[in-house]
Amino acid sequence: MLRHEFRPGRALAGLTMLALAGGYAAEAAGAWKVPWAFFLPVLLGGLLLSATTTLTAYMVRRRRDARKASAENTEAPASTSGSHAIR
Repeated sequence: MLRHEFRPGRALAGLTMLALAGGYAAEAAGAWKVPWAFFLPVLLGGLLLSATTTLTAYMVRRRRDARKASAENTEAPASTSGSHAIR
């Protein structure tokens, strides 16, 4: 049993931040020479990708929950159960 729900958008945002931190650390150590403008598109691209992933996961989760709720509801609607007289 899972303790919490998996959030792929947050995982991608975390991986983006780890990649940026690694790049900055390599730059500071002198192991890698890149212009500072390289990191900005990586940051924005990673955040955009994580936002898109979060939106997609949300839509899938909503649809799955709606299907599950409609499959569990097997009772007759109130109008046909005989509790209301139709005149």
